[in-house]
Amino acid sequence: MKSYMEGSLIHQARRFDVEALAAIYDQYSPGIYRYAYRLLGDECLAEDCVAETFARLLRALQNGGGPRDQLSAYLYRVAHNWITDQYRREPPPPLALDEEAAAEQEGVEDAISGKQLGERLRAALVRLTPDQRQVIALKFLDGWENELIALAIQKPVGAVKALQHRALGSLRRMLISEREKNDERTG
Repeated sequence: MKSYMEGSLIHQARRFDVEALAAIYDQYSPGIYRYAYRLLGDECLAEDCVAETFARLLRALQNGGGPRDQLSAYLYRVAHNWITDQYRREPPPPLALDEEAAAEQEGVEDAISGKQLGERLRAALVRLTPDQRQVIALKFLDGWENELIALAIQKPVGAVKALQHRALGSLRRMLISEREKNDERTG
């Protein structure tokens, strides 16, 4: 059913139907924002990503391009490309995690610990290849199936599974290494 709805929206958007374009934005912008925010960790950059994703969609439609089907996969691919370009322009700064200062504040240790884990995970995601990062974000943060991820990154399902496997192994090694470094500093 979703495929039919997407097909109808794409058809109407190609005619620059304002209601269809607004429906596309309303339906997909929250997910694109969450995806961008998870990978970038910055509200302003996530908003910029959403704006540029939809601006690129409009330019593509105006030039006779854009998605023929799988609108969501197309939009996430555009967002992913923008995020990858952003990483190339301005790599995120290394995270300075001051665990001792956090431990001094009673009652907030769990919240700080969770936030620090999120920051560590985001820092580890940045070190993955762009394709690995996109597969992990779509699979585990947005709950996509491998078939839809394959459409979004324009690779076979087997390649998606291989990227996921390598990415999870890399993340595991990075996070274990980070934990061991922290244990050495505190122990």
